[in-house]
Amino acid sequence: QVQLVESGGGLVQAGGSLRLSCAASGRTFSRYTMGWFRQAPGKEREFVASTSWSDGNTYYADSVKGRFTISRDNAKNTVNLQMNSLKPEDTAVYYCAADPRSGFRGNEYDYWGQGTQVTVSS
Repeated sequence: QVQLVESGGGLVQAGGSLRLSCAASGRTFSRYTMGWFRQAPGKEREFVASTSWSDGNTYYADSVKGRFTISRDNAKNTVNLQMNSLKPEDTAVYYCAADPRSGFRGNEYDYWGQGTQVTVSS
């Protein structure tokens, strides 16, 4: 089993920055697809960003492209999400996710963290 724990959430003013981290324990995820999702109250969970072991590429939702950066450190079993130029509409619970399929591009990941709250004030 893989366990994921997010950290780094908090309150920030519009235009500010936050860095989220996801620490994994258990089986190494060096070959896993790693992703970040978010869910706001009354809204569906949405994809934010992912990174694929198979080709090393990163993928972003249009709403965050150019502002957010996903990165991973396989030796430390850690994935990060650097969030810059934050907007009120970024307010949500952010979830780290992992899937054993190295090139996975879907939303049904096998493993999920508990989430961390990000609140952006206007």
